[in-house]
Amino acid sequence: MPDLGPHAIYILVAYGVTFAVLLALAFVIIEDDRKQRRTLAELEERGIRRRSAGKKPRTRRS
Repeated sequence: MPDLGPHAIYILVAYGVTFAVLLALAFVIIEDDRKQRRTLAELEERGIRRRSAGKKPRTRRS
């Protein structure tokens, strides 16, 4: 391990906190993605479609 001098503890704690924050952010993002996908699947099951999916073509009634 390189010599970090008298501030070694501060440097290592800063790296540790940074790693923990990035890990927490990744966890939050992944969980939110899962929640959004579940919500979208539930809405599509009920027949509610995304605007980006386009409209269903209308059929003419005779």
